[in-house]
Amino acid sequence: MTRGRWLVAGGYFPPMPTPFSLLPLAIAAGGGRVDEFESQQLVAAGFILLQRSAPLVRALSGRRAGILLPTSPQFLVALAACEGRGAVLVNPLAAPPEIEHQLADARVGAVFTVAALADRLPDSVTRVLLDDMPRSARVVADGVTREVDLGSHVGMTLEGEFGIGGSDEEAAIVYTSAMAGTPLGAVLSHRNLIANARATVEASANHAGDHVLALLPFSHLFGLTVAGSAPLMAGARVTTMARFDPIRAVELLESAGITEIVGVPAVFRALLSAVERRGGALRGALRLAICGGAALPESLQERWAGATGVELRQGYGLTEAGPVCLFNRVDRGNARGTLGVPLTGVEVRIAERTVEGRPMFLAAGAEGEIVVRGDNVFRGYLSGGEHGLRVQDGWLRTGDLGVCNADGTVTFRGIAKPMFTRSGFNVYPREIERVVLELPGVRAARVWPVPEPTRENDVALEVEASVGEATVKRWCEARLAVYKRPSRITVRA
Repeated sequence: MTRGRWLVAGGYFPPMPTPFSLLPLAIAAGGGRVDEFESQQLVAAGFILLQRSAPLVRALSGRRAGILLPTSPQFLVALAACEGRGAVLVNPLAAPPEIEHQLADARVGAVFTVAALADRLPDSVTRVLLDDMPRSARVVADGVTREVDLGSHVGMTLEGEFGIGGSDEEAAIVYTSAMAGTPLGAVLSHRNLIANARATVEASANHAGDHVLALLPFSHLFGLTVAGSAPLMAGARVTTMARFDPIRAVELLESAGITEIVGVPAVFRALLSAVERRGGALRGALRLAICGGAALPESLQERWAGATGVELRQGYGLTEAGPVCLFNRVDRGNARGTLGVPLTGVEVRIAERTVEGRPMFLAAGAEGEIVVRGDNVFRGYLSGGEHGLRVQDGWLRTGDLGVCNADGTVTFRGIAKPMFTRSGFNVYPREIERVVLELPGVRAARVWPVPEPTRENDVALEVEASVGEATVKRWCEARLAVYKRPSRITVRA
């Protein structure tokens, strides 16, 4: 651990005995860049925003913050402006009723967003528009819009220990685990997220010369940690893509000096299709391709390696574990078809699927539930924890099945909890069924996955109802995120 000084911002700044124990300051201390901005500049802009906006401070008093943003530099400004309080990370794909539920459940006082997404928010919530950051922001509270100048980024230093453990205060709340029908707010601390990001730096061999293409939403911890926090802590450059465009992404991979890309299987399938249309091979500076979020077929790994000359390395994680638990780390050969080995500081075992008590561990080669322990494991849910994943004797029961191999790698064997994935996002049938059953005229609803090679699964819905298919479809479009919406609807009278 080394002691360091970091230039932050002019004006008042609250005393902080261990400033680098907070995620945005730990990120900024690495000295990386997001698009054309220095991470330190973005974090400073976030703190200045709080210093200069009394309406924002009042709105956040005793309440949490919300972040509704695309993958962009604005995300780091927003994290800093939360000033250490828990921030609800809202998926930009979420429908307005989903957003309203999350903000109310978490008692959110203000939301950081951009003009293009602001109309999805309830009218009553204070919103901070970051379209023109780090130069300025607009705070809209009680029907009044106030411009806040963020231009002063010099004049004060922070001193503290670099490499110190993260704070146990709330850092992020992510809604997930809707096994019983309603998403639960998983609470991640600064300790959880900083520890996981540092372990990811080591496993990925991130360094200041890296240039990462960030395609995944930062509202998803896989995107935030692996494509954002970790490389920035290592001093790397991150180029963001607010909306995934495979053709543009391939152009960047070939011409922008991109050394690392992070995605889900659907992303790599789309990239391969774009590469094949351009001649079948990718040439550039790429050294590392990381895949997670859903099961990765070995055939896709083989195709990617053949087209790029770079192994597609699989990992495994979940929101409640910060999120990364296993990874095919770069200092080992890529064990295709496996999830890799545990990150440093993370324990992963295979256990019997018992309901109560300490997990009963199984020997190598035996199939059971993947269980996880370490500083990455979350603090619990805001409410409704009895319906979510359980922590027993410090071990998080993931609800996923696996086998530990003789070489220490883990092979994924399926999902025991009632969910499936679509384009890397978790889909919970009971959540969709609950929403559909709220439609007048619907008597029964059943949801199940239909395998679809480019998206892992499509969503099939069958209802007993006195309303037609078009009515059911419109109901779902108004109330469910895009990836949750049924693509096949059958109505029975």
